[in-house]
Amino acid sequence: MRMEPTDSPLVAIVDDDELFRRSVERLVRSAGFRVAAFGSAEDFLERGNLDRTACAILDMKLPGMNGFDLQRRLITSSRPMPIVFVSAHEDAVMQANALGAGAIAFLKKPFDDSTLLDALDRSIR
Repeated sequence: MRMEPTDSPLVAIVDDDELFRRSVERLVRSAGFRVAAFGSAEDFLERGNLDRTACAILDMKLPGMNGFDLQRRLITSSRPMPIVFVSAHEDAVMQANALGAGAIAFLKKPFDDSTLLDALDRSIR
């Protein structure tokens, strides 16, 4: 079991694609962040430590509550956080809505690792 520094920022990854989620989890950990991964928005809201989450990486198309709905829910909660959206679907309206509501970035899958890490750096550090 890999131990993570308890003082490093916590990044939540919310994506229903398990292989993608694990891949991003490894990447984010390799950059020195703590990671919590979730397969749905509902799972993140129920089990995620919202008060300690520094940033969320959200898939736009999730089963149940989608990423944009989750973003709106977090904005109206007592703990809004920076969001980096990822999506396999290129939709200019969806991207504009997410960024207009305050998302740090909207990345189309597949994306370059450094692009995601740069977005995390802008949102956290």
